[in-house]
Amino acid sequence: MPGPVLPSPIIVTVAPKVAVATMRRSTPVRIVIPALRVNSGLIPLGLKSDGSLATPDNGVTAGWYTGAPTPGEVGPAVIVAHVHWGGVPGVFFRLADLKPGDKVLVARADRSTATFTVVRVASFPKAHFPSALVYGNIGFAGLRLVTCGGFDPIAHAYEANIVVFAQLSSG
Repeated sequence: MPGPVLPSPIIVTVAPKVAVATMRRSTPVRIVIPALRVNSGLIPLGLKSDGSLATPDNGVTAGWYTGAPTPGEVGPAVIVAHVHWGGVPGVFFRLADLKPGDKVLVARADRSTATFTVVRVASFPKAHFPSALVYGNIGFAGLRLVTCGGFDPIAHAYEANIVVFAQLSSG
């Protein structure tokens, strides 16, 4: 997946319709997406030597980017998982099926749960990954879920990324 290298700091002007208190930093430990029947543990992920975001080393566990805010803090928390792994569906196999209004719950080490509401689901060509929209500064607690999409059966490669944009609705 593309890394969080940003051309310049950007403030995204989309904000929650209702002000929600943010949460203190706490390591995320589990993601639950009821609409997709996703319930996965979370592992910490950093950057690879080329500056791109590392990905989980299996298809059954999601990962959170440790260089971003934790879910519930001000800013865009980032969670990634595979769409396929070893020929079988991965954690985020149905991520593109999410719709605005769907909930994403992130359990945290401090025993709290950050609940997010999906506001947008989009597909972006890998060559034009919107790093600023995914990793850039925002003035509220947001969540970005990222996986691959746009499988080309001839090239046997994914040509796009699915990105879900969500904002904290309770925590």
